[in-house]
Amino acid sequence: MTVLSVECPRCRTPVGEFSLNQPEAEPCAGCRSPLQVEVFPALFRRTAPPVSGEIILVEGEAACFYHPAKKAVLPCHGCGRFLCALCDCELNGEHFCPACLESGKTRGKIRNLENRRTLYDTIALALSILPIILFFFWFLTIVSAPMALFVAIRYWNEPRSVVHRTKVRYVLAMIFATLQIAGWGIGIYLLVTNLYG
Repeated sequence: MTVLSVECPRCRTPVGEFSLNQPEAEPCAGCRSPLQVEVFPALFRRTAPPVSGEIILVEGEAACFYHPAKKAVLPCHGCGRFLCALCDCELNGEHFCPACLESGKTRGKIRNLENRRTLYDTIALALSILPIILFFFWFLTIVSAPMALFVAIRYWNEPRSVVHRTKVRYVLAMIFATLQIAGWGIGIYLLVTNLYG
């Protein structure tokens, strides 16, 4: 618990509580210069440290490696350091400290830590629209459209991204691919009927 004190700006002598909030200036006890101080009454109120919900360490208990004043709740599965509830990073039933989680992400040491995914929805959409956008390669749609349709259907239920994404790309890829396949079908039909008709 702390109580703030008010000092004279010239000599740093503490100003007594009875000299505060007076209507007239009063001489300082140290340097005798006229001094008039107005403060809020809350300045002298005793304040307790904030309660954060974390368990504060009691003598004889294990401390968190990263927060020495907090009680450890469990050890890290990677390095064995004791961790408080704030530092605990749970992953598939195992508990890791932030350092082990970061090194496991960069070095690939933690199994089941997925920080990237193949974006099949983007691949399917790219297969369906890139040959059209690149105008000189439109004839590749005879191959890319069925491939886009296959990728969209095959990976429909796969996780799309580490962050949430909708299935809009799959739907667009399927629409564009179906239109291209239908266009090729109509084109081949008209070509055959003109040749043999």
